[in-house]
Amino acid sequence: MSHQCSHGHIHPNFSQTLLTPEEQRRMTVQLSLAMTTIGLILLSLLWRSLAPQQTAISDLLAGVAWLIVAIPVFRAGLHSLRHPDLHGVTDLLIVLAMLGAWALGDLITAALLPVLMIFGHMLEERSVMGTRQAIAGLTQLTRSKARRVRADDSLEEIDSRAVRKGDIVEIRAGDNVPADGKIISGYASLDVASITGESVPQEAGPGTLIFGGAINLNGLLRMEVTHTGEQSTLGKVIALMKDAEQAKPPITRLLERYASQYLILVLLIAASTWFLTYDSQAMLAVLVAACPCALVLSAPATAMAGIAVAARHGVLIRNAAFLEELADVDALIIDKTGTLTQGRLRLVDSVLAPQCKYDQVLQLAASLGATSSHPVSHALAEYVDAQNKVSVQDVEEKQGLGIVARTDSGIALLGRADLFAEYAITTLPQPDHQGPIVGVAHQGQFLGWLLLADTLRPESPEALQELRQMGIDKQLLLTGDRLAAANSVAQSLGIQEVVAQALPATKLQVVQKAVNEGWRPLVVGDGINDALALKAGAVGMAMGANGADIALVSADVVLTGSDLRRIASAIRLSRKCRQTLMVNVFIGLGWTILIVAAAALGWLGGAGALVAALLHNLSTLMVLGNTGRLLQFDETH
Repeated sequence: MSHQCSHGHIHPNFSQTLLTPEEQRRMTVQLSLAMTTIGLILLSLLWRSLAPQQTAISDLLAGVAWLIVAIPVFRAGLHSLRHPDLHGVTDLLIVLAMLGAWALGDLITAALLPVLMIFGHMLEERSVMGTRQAIAGLTQLTRSKARRVRADDSLEEIDSRAVRKGDIVEIRAGDNVPADGKIISGYASLDVASITGESVPQEAGPGTLIFGGAINLNGLLRMEVTHTGEQSTLGKVIALMKDAEQAKPPITRLLERYASQYLILVLLIAASTWFLTYDSQAMLAVLVAACPCALVLSAPATAMAGIAVAARHGVLIRNAAFLEELADVDALIIDKTGTLTQGRLRLVDSVLAPQCKYDQVLQLAASLGATSSHPVSHALAEYVDAQNKVSVQDVEEKQGLGIVARTDSGIALLGRADLFAEYAITTLPQPDHQGPIVGVAHQGQFLGWLLLADTLRPESPEALQELRQMGIDKQLLLTGDRLAAANSVAQSLGIQEVVAQALPATKLQVVQKAVNEGWRPLVVGDGINDALALKAGAVGMAMGANGADIALVSADVVLTGSDLRRIASAIRLSRKCRQTLMVNVFIGLGWTILIVAAAALGWLGGAGALVAALLHNLSTLMVLGNTGRLLQFDETH
């Protein structure tokens, strides 16, 4: 961000970790210099009051105090001449004001000016540390001990950073999950609020994919590690937050473009003040008052607070620019499978033969499904009840037809209508259904049809209705699925426009067409075929919980969970950030103009430069205070 100037400016910098040893040393030195300078100035003033006739000693103390802070200030000013930026303007104005005070013989003012500015810059850096603390807090979630299961089933305790893909780890109640993985045994409730923003614990059992950084609230789990370090969900969260923190908001880049012109304008105002009033204090006060710190801080402070709050809600914003873009979106283009829907097949209905019991038919189908890797079989296998599981042998999977197996009481079949025709089994009429249909037969008798579908996420209707209430009425369903399935989903959600059977190139064209028509679409997707479309929209948003890596890379915003209601939360936060930024810019610009005018007119009195420095710090405090209100934004419940 623009206020991170490790390259020689007089304000401290905090790098990717909260404070490195080098930064701690630099801060300590700056604080020590400032406190020593204040001590010497107090001694100078005390000596002047006790021995007014011995001004030489008083001036010597003030001179030493000035010299202590002059060297780092001159170095910062020299660097700013070589590498001009917004903070460089402040450094150069302080150098000029300090030299002016020194030339006028006012050594106390010359020494106090940089001290006051150092304290002001430390106030600014508090806003940087807020985001750094959020990143450091997330990093600590996986920094713990992990219990790795050896080949002989014994446990070894290792550092969580030593966990590798394919390792089996044991997670006890109260433990942090050390990496992303798939549960192979055990049941537990997991606190995933720090990663997805979900306040309701996640219920996890065998086969469940869980995130590193989640906290096991109860139960004993064994998990196979699937992703570690930067490849894990939490690793991606941290990397995105670091990238976002480094990015400059558009308004900051605009201000930097005119930094040199601003410096010339301030020098002209200061020179005019001197020529019109011959008041040296007023001239120095203009130089100090014109330091644009509050204005410079307004955008980065707002952006970083917004990014930190968004991360707390399970919304990762890759770049501060997209935080602003989100406020402008007026259309939604959304994928179906895995975005509006669960992305996996579920049993939604059944048509059974008379006298057939649903539970018995389901357990037979589930037991047969457990023997196959076909997506439909896999979906049915989830309904297996260990207590009522049907024993099957001699399983034969007939390609494109289904499964034939032998049970203790006869031959069982699971599959399409063609499979039953092959075995001369009479079926019930096949129901009209937009999704996979499988039949079940046992001992030559047809038992019924099972209807599966990719079901809607429970929050989808509420999420889309919420967006309509926010003025995003243009909603388009863009999917590679069949038109009938797409229309069914669109109708249930109140979406008016549908584009189905769309290839990646088609999706890109649809998004570009919306942009060319003047819309600012938010594109939401999760798959490889959504990557091009995500890049083309005003803002691209990916579903991070089960999204393809390329979709996550292409997106500007990532939802770490799967709750679509977070889309509305992100847009509301973005609009609140914009309001906060406007107030901050008004404070920064308005306050600077006010104190420059007061300084030029001589209203700041005999110690004008010092009063200007104090008023300058007050504007920085006001900007930070206003930005702090953003941190109260909370929709995590």
